[in-house]
Amino acid sequence: MTNFGYTLMTEQSGPRELVRYAEKAEAVGFDFEVSSDHYFPWLDSMGHAPYAWTMLGAVAHATSTVELMTYVTCPTIRYHPAVVAQKAATLSLLSEGRFTLGLGAGENLNEHVVGERWPAVGERQDMLEEAVQIIRALFTGDTVTWEGNHFRVDQAKLWDVPDDGVPIGIAVSGPVGIRRFAPLGDHMITTDPVADLVTGWDAHHDGASRKIGQIPICWDPDKDAAIERAHRLFRWFGGGWHVNADLPTTASFDSASQFVRPEDVAESIACGPDLDAIAESVRPFLDAGFTDIALVQVGDEGQDRFLDEAAEPLLERLRALR
Repeated sequence: MTNFGYTLMTEQSGPRELVRYAEKAEAVGFDFEVSSDHYFPWLDSMGHAPYAWTMLGAVAHATSTVELMTYVTCPTIRYHPAVVAQKAATLSLLSEGRFTLGLGAGENLNEHVVGERWPAVGERQDMLEEAVQIIRALFTGDTVTWEGNHFRVDQAKLWDVPDDGVPIGIAVSGPVGIRRFAPLGDHMITTDPVADLVTGWDAHHDGASRKIGQIPICWDPDKDAAIERAHRLFRWFGGGWHVNADLPTTASFDSASQFVRPEDVAESIACGPDLDAIAESVRPFLDAGFTDIALVQVGDEGQDRFLDEAAEPLLERLRALR
């Protein structure tokens, strides 16, 4: 059975609004909620970037049943992996086991702020692999000392940690990522509805893990307004991970997406009032075998109306598809 999630987009909404949306999303029946973890939005027009971990702590108290997840946190440059482990353990306890730690190799947009160089992709993956090993070791509750190629840990111990640790999802984008991270992660995270990624990951887990995807939509009673909003806020979306990961600033994303037209965005993001069409846009993830799909409703404006009017009937259509 496929689960459907709601995305708490820290790039397009303030922290108080996000907590309120989280409550509404649980009430209308979303199965889980994921949060981005950014220091910058992709475009200045998005206008926000609150601290995801503080917001998620508030969400953990404001909700009671919905699962929570970072989608995703980079544990290598802006954060040290030992600190990520502590944050994740605390959030898991606050949410009474409803939290999954989603990890990835990061984007320059968010990691450059601490003044460190931005490594090439191979080195970033090396760093991520080492970070996951440190985090897993700390989740045992044991004292950890680590001397690696990228990180050092000196007699660290988590004093408040769930008995069974915290499940870890890892973002991958191709077969190399599958080979490296499927043995380390509990669940797969990716934004591409590619069946080969699912089967490759399952080969390491006997099909017993979650495959978690994400897709943007832009519901609005006025289709033209939906397309305009998606173009204004999400035209960077078509660049793909291999481009987006290396761009350092919002100005870079603006320049890279300046020739993207509204009609281009409308071809890649389901926009407008037609809930059947929006539901159909999710079908590639279902066909590829994803177990969990998180929706991104584009834009802070209209978010309340989406949750009040469209989310519940959309979930009904999505569950009928599966």
